[in-house]
Amino acid sequence: MDLQEKISEGLKTALKAGDQSRLKTLRLLKSDLTYKEKELGRKLSDEDVLAVLSTAAKKRTEAMDEYRRGGREDLYEEERIEYQIVKEFLPEQLSLEELGELIDNAIKEVGASSVNDLGAVMKILMPSIRGRADGKKVNIAVREKLMAK
Repeated sequence: MDLQEKISEGLKTALKAGDQSRLKTLRLLKSDLTYKEKELGRKLSDEDVLAVLSTAAKKRTEAMDEYRRGGREDLYEEERIEYQIVKEFLPEQLSLEELGELIDNAIKEVGASSVNDLGAVMKILMPSIRGRADGKKVNIAVREKLMAK
């Protein structure tokens, strides 16, 4: 069963159970996926679905930060619940050790020696970690490793 089918099944289950927050979140995800499919003009691959899910998770974490800063605990809690639902469909996140090892391998593969090689390292690294680590955090980690060289 691919990711889109899992989301559809989750939607049906939430509808039957009357779980409104889950239903709302999964409908939004389904809408995002449909939009992406129309944008690309083809059926989405699991990698495409992961990209949409990663974006949805990132939007929710950013919204959670803003709501917390603004003192809106009620809206923060809604976003937190939605984030947890989206996270269920994402692969397990990489640990710092695993991420560091992947970064080291990518740096060796490219033969990177300075921060100027950041783009080449990211190009090699991102396809293998999509959905398993936040791109911004990966960028920072790669930059730190390259600056240490």
